[in-house]
Amino acid sequence: MPTPNPKSNLPAIAAPDLQSVSNTVASLYDTYPFPPEPLVDSPPPGYNWRWNWDTAYNFCAGRKPDRQDIRILDAGCGTGCSTEYLVHLNPEAQVTAVDLSPGALEVARERCRRSGAIGADFQHLSLFDVDQLPGQFDMINCVGVLHHTPDPIRGIKALADKLAPGGIFHIFVYGELGRWEIKLMQEVIALLQGDKRGDYRDGVAIGREVFATLPEGNRLKQRELDRWSMENHKDECFADMYVHPQEIDYNVNTVLDFAAASGLDFVGFSNPKLWELDRLIGKSPELLERVKTMNQRDRYRLAEILDPSSFTHYEFFLSKPPLAKLDWLDDNDLLNAIAERSPCMEGWESKMIFNCDYQIVNLSDQGFEFLKACNENTTETVASIASSVGIGLEEIRSLQHQQLILLTPN
Repeated sequence: MPTPNPKSNLPAIAAPDLQSVSNTVASLYDTYPFPPEPLVDSPPPGYNWRWNWDTAYNFCAGRKPDRQDIRILDAGCGTGCSTEYLVHLNPEAQVTAVDLSPGALEVARERCRRSGAIGADFQHLSLFDVDQLPGQFDMINCVGVLHHTPDPIRGIKALADKLAPGGIFHIFVYGELGRWEIKLMQEVIALLQGDKRGDYRDGVAIGREVFATLPEGNRLKQRELDRWSMENHKDECFADMYVHPQEIDYNVNTVLDFAAASGLDFVGFSNPKLWELDRLIGKSPELLERVKTMNQRDRYRLAEILDPSSFTHYEFFLSKPPLAKLDWLDDNDLLNAIAERSPCMEGWESKMIFNCDYQIVNLSDQGFEFLKACNENTTETVASIASSVGIGLEEIRSLQHQQLILLTPN
């Protein structure tokens, strides 16, 4: 776990009127319920492995969890897109979802009813009031919420208190480097709105007029066209991005200090490949040697400042001790484990599949046969399956590192 700096990098925040800010945020989402995904009469398509208990726990602990009858909290559920997935991906779990917008909650309830995500318990609460919920939760999901609160540290601590020992906490917050142009456009809209700030429909209209008027090649306009315009054709997305009344953006130093303020353990970023410096300076052995002398925090910082446009957000896991992580470095431990195929892959049963991050994986004949033998496997060891299909240990480790198999100690 990267250690926090002795001198905190967290942004200075004046003591806010929590209720006033919460009311303005609720007003935005009552005006523009978010996310604006359509309501359908069927389960949601695909998967997000971060919302699947088995795969999320496997990422955090290196193994499949022992139980499925868990409690999940969706903290800041909005219109229920995440809640819907959490229910469908974890059929034995009890899912509670909270949000401060009555309008968004109404959509969330209808979304889950129509898709058959039965059993979710929706509560009209802010993050600061989750102490009113009974008991603790094995998994907490908080996506795109904490950076919109007036006191994120208070929010993350409130949620940390509701995490059960051995539980995992999935968080998504904004990054300042990849959202530089967004922050400038937010200021542009605020300046042009003047005393009409808080009129979110006016803000959306002003923002769209600015983008339409700016000359071709303008940096703000070009970034919108290159990165955000596909989703921002919906006013709900445009409003959430450009006229939100409360937002705090992070860099890797402030986000690690923020995570440390929770009192929980930092497990890791859920997109580790993006943080690999080989992809940026791998052509220079000399630079890579220098990287080896750096601490993990500085490596993270180097990655984001070398490639700032890629770091629009930070998505990471925290855990509450005790959560022992298995690394499976010992060959005998790996060979004696029970291997099961990951539930988060698309295109199965085929040699060409999409992995947990929707990247194409072309399986070898042996890899394909190994995954077939792992499908719903509960008794056969890795060694037994490997012997029957003729696959080598190196390829098995590759399948494990790609999160295509889940392991259980035998």
